[in-house]
Amino acid sequence: MVQSSAQLDAAFAALSDPTRRGILEALGRRDATISELAATFHMTLTGVKKHVAVLEQAELVTTTKVGRVRHCSIGPRRLDDETTWIAMYRQTLEERLDRLGEFLERQKGSQS
Repeated sequence: MVQSSAQLDAAFAALSDPTRRGILEALGRRDATISELAATFHMTLTGVKKHVAVLEQAELVTTTKVGRVRHCSIGPRRLDDETTWIAMYRQTLEERLDRLGEFLERQKGSQS
């Protein structure tokens, strides 16, 4: 079952930014601190914190604070509902393209 529009919107908004996608890829390899992510992406701590907050709001990243250090890891969401939505959209698009192809074939046949 596909999630509510707000949940899909949050996930797609989080994934729309290349830096956030890069952060997810980096965290897929290993957990990291905000400082480590900032160094990797040549950004300020504040900039990385903002990106991580968007990912955290979409439940794609979780953070824990140990002393003064914030550790980041992949969150609980696995994008199953987003994948389902994309598959449904793809099927709709393919069906429309198939109908267009059939129409064009009929038009070509009627002109002969």
